[in-house]
Amino acid sequence: MELAKRVKTLTPSSTLAITAKAKELRQAGHDVIGLGAGEPDFNTPTHIIEAATKAMNEGFTKYTPSGGTVELKEAIKNKMKKDQNLDYSHEEIIVTIGAKHALYTLFQVLLNPGEEVIVPAPYWVSYPEQVKLAEGTPIFVGALEENDFKLTPAQLEESITDKTKAVIINSPSNPTGVMYTKDELEALGEICLKHNILIVSDEIYEKLTYSETPHISIAEISQKLKEQTIIINGVSKSHSMTGWRIGYAIGKKEIIKAMTNLASHSTSNPTSMAQVAAEVAYNSPQDEVVVMKEAFKERLMKLYQWITNIPGITCVKPKGAFYLFPNVSEAVKLNGFDNVDDWVTALLEEEKVALVPGSGFGAPDNVRLSYAISLDQLEEAAVRIERFVKNHTK
Repeated sequence: MELAKRVKTLTPSSTLAITAKAKELRQAGHDVIGLGAGEPDFNTPTHIIEAATKAMNEGFTKYTPSGGTVELKEAIKNKMKKDQNLDYSHEEIIVTIGAKHALYTLFQVLLNPGEEVIVPAPYWVSYPEQVKLAEGTPIFVGALEENDFKLTPAQLEESITDKTKAVIINSPSNPTGVMYTKDELEALGEICLKHNILIVSDEIYEKLTYSETPHISIAEISQKLKEQTIIINGVSKSHSMTGWRIGYAIGKKEIIKAMTNLASHSTSNPTSMAQVAAEVAYNSPQDEVVVMKEAFKERLMKLYQWITNIPGITCVKPKGAFYLFPNVSEAVKLNGFDNVDDWVTALLEEEKVALVPGSGFGAPDNVRLSYAISLDQLEEAAVRIERFVKNHTK
């Protein structure tokens, strides 16, 4: 039986491919260091787990409203007021099965066939695939490394057509870890207002920032930009709750209502006890979040130094998330490989270090390294990568 055309357009995940190869080598008894992880290596804080357990024991195991419980929406509302000084009503919030589901549902209700979404590259691998599944067209705009991989106002203006419906802004970014400043966001926002383009602001890494520059949501800048923005967020990265699958979207009532209607016919509702866990995550002290953030900051500082000391490797220093996105093109040439993908494959086979090639993120000269593993493993990985580069340098 022939499959639907929409799924035939999907590009296989490079992250999953390298993860599968690493798993195969581990099962064969090899000591593989995986730097492909897109999740914190910390467990969910104990008090959050206990809250979910208590909810289950008390019978909170049934359906909830499709758009999320009142209690969790209230916790999200309070969080937005506290962190960004933004006021939202419950009708402007939908709780989803992870931030990925929020994005997917948003594009499904937003896009008509052929309408365009501007996707700055490097990009998270699921953005273009979700746009395509909604029968939209992703328009890739290469954010230059010399501009810290950030979309410029001129690039945005040049990419807009009469079919442009939205632009995605991910700050802090996966895969680069870079953050936009308030001035940069304001300049991009003015162009979006001028052309009436929706801003999809993916802020899933907002709590994991490591510089003096704080995370800024574009919706904070003005009332007009708030009304033009859909914020995507969740507890997966901030509270090490990736498996709980709780995310949310915040913005225009009519969009949120449409998303809620779609969810009611697709997923029914987010998992009941996971919503309790997310509610507690936001309503309780954030001590564990701070501890995790400090650990990531230490790893970043050391891994950045180790990696940039390797011949042929340069890197824009991240300000958030938990990834490095170094340019390895010179190392690839020094080592005699045709492309980064082949270099990554050889590194895994010879030194048992798994990186994610940048081709899946729209940046074929780069690789993504996650520092969501222990410092000892990161140091050993850097030693192996350096050894590989030196052994293959001709």
